[in-house]
Amino acid sequence: MFSCKIISRDSQPVRASNGQSMPVDGGLEAASACQSVFVLSSFDTNAVVRDGRVIAWLKRRHQHGTELVGIENGSILLAEAGLLNGRRVAVHWDNIIGFREHYPDTTPVAELYARSGKVITCAGAAAVVDLMIAWMGWNGAAGLAEEVAEHLLLGRARPATTPQRFAPAQANPPPDAVIARTRAIMAEHIEEPLSCVELAGRTGLSLRQLERRFKNRVHSSVLQQYLLIRIGKAHQLLQQTPLPVTEVALACGFASPEYFCRLYRSMLGCSPSADRRQSTTAPVLRRRISKGS
Repeated sequence: MFSCKIISRDSQPVRASNGQSMPVDGGLEAASACQSVFVLSSFDTNAVVRDGRVIAWLKRRHQHGTELVGIENGSILLAEAGLLNGRRVAVHWDNIIGFREHYPDTTPVAELYARSGKVITCAGAAAVVDLMIAWMGWNGAAGLAEEVAEHLLLGRARPATTPQRFAPAQANPPPDAVIARTRAIMAEHIEEPLSCVELAGRTGLSLRQLERRFKNRVHSSVLQQYLLIRIGKAHQLLQQTPLPVTEVALACGFASPEYFCRLYRSMLGCSPSADRRQSTTAPVLRRRISKGS
């Protein structure tokens, strides 16, 4: 019932992020008769954006009524073509900050996928399976979709609006409701951080009581957790936006760029200026402080 072609922008094999080479059936012209085009892009999306040929080609395909599906970073190309303005866009939760910064006319959501007419976006990863099961049903193959879901041991595909990240109560129970509330307050006050005393006051505890809870339950101090959250946002802004390092520092509550750079290096092993793109070799911020650290 369905057939597919794998194409690349230059008719050359595509190297995946794991280093494997993927053969293709041709260049952009090979998909001229396709009713649907799934746009996939790995870490080097900006190189395609700068090329411009793919963007122009996507605009033409949209004008001709082709269904366009952006998978994870592939949605960036649809956004660059102006095809996502005014639409809800399913974006991987780790990229929402950068996507919103680059494309303010869109509405990025941390859901599995979003469908708006003949433009579809998907957050990627496991959500691709849910999307494809739904996509087969949209295209008159509901029975086949159910059969495929059974073979994949999927059971029932998740709805499009399913949140990407489970609430703490749905995953591992939070170690303490007060700690969960404190972390939420921290996340709400990044650009203008609160003092640890103010944080404690908002939870109804003394600073000593709050520190004891953090030390006993998550094995870190209140300040360490706050810095982790703020550096986490800086990490996203640096990799996903062209904002200067100084602006990133200020946006994350660091009045001193020098202190920000020292702290960043100590937590990620590189300077902020060396962490400007997402790639397989980019540093990873461990968001949980292990016992004994």
